[in-house]
Amino acid sequence: MKAGGKGQEACAESAYRVEGLRFAYRERSDLRVGTDWVLKGLSFEIKAGEVVGVIGPNGSGKTSLLKLLARVLRPQSGALQLFGKELAALSQGEVARNVALVPQENPQVFPFTITELVLMGRFPHHRSRGGWIGMGGFGWEGPEDLSLAQEAMRETDVAHLAHRLISDVSGGERQRAIIARALTQQPQVLLLDEPTAFLDLHHQLDICRILRRLNEERGLTVVLVSHDLNLASQYCDRMLLLDEGEIVRFGSPEEVVRPDVLEAVYHCEVLVDRHPTSRLPRVTLPGRIRQRGADGV
Repeated sequence: MKAGGKGQEACAESAYRVEGLRFAYRERSDLRVGTDWVLKGLSFEIKAGEVVGVIGPNGSGKTSLLKLLARVLRPQSGALQLFGKELAALSQGEVARNVALVPQENPQVFPFTITELVLMGRFPHHRSRGGWIGMGGFGWEGPEDLSLAQEAMRETDVAHLAHRLISDVSGGERQRAIIARALTQQPQVLLLDEPTAFLDLHHQLDICRILRRLNEERGLTVVLVSHDLNLASQYCDRMLLLDEGEIVRFGSPEEVVRPDVLEAVYHCEVLVDRHPTSRLPRVTLPGRIRQRGADGV
């Protein structure tokens, strides 16, 4: 059984429906024959309530796809629907109230407390209000905002850090606080770009377990980009494998994490077996061959 279970079983509605999505880092008017397309006509569907891992080599278009799903970027062509509505037709506020993006880049370290950082997630619900950002708060937060922030901090295990400065916590604690900020937006979809990058094993496991729990308890649709094939295999319901801007395979870990599939994309030998407890696919790189000594050891 997958770690944390499968949250998508309760609902088969489409969170995202993508058809013929093409994207390049140029304006439409600059596109010419031979344009370097980052994404080349992607078509797929993500069901509400599932956890999807986007994997692939460097430069395959993973982060660009995530930003398109968050409408940080806009495609040159193709259709992209969010819960049955054209994403391009939604206001920025509507998008922000439904989709939360946790980027890979850490925020600049300003003198904010963890609580203040988490409260920033409420901004899409208060865009018409002013307010000064300072150590005492923002000027617009009310009891509901504070309650939602406290709940998000409890769910991500940073409540005990509420009054600590961002600059005074570890990388793993900061990442959990950033996820808490995303939760205060009350989104239906959580997008994360390499959420476990640069974290030690303990904090990687923490993040994955938190995301799986949020998927189960809140029914969140989670889409995460990861270079860690094993974490994606253990914690994602389905995996979307990209290479050179195209979909190589989209399916369960058993369908994607296969030696023939991975070797064709990553251009190296891989060993795939079953994890001893979850029985899900596990990837291992061949180790170096140890030379035997004169005594045969």
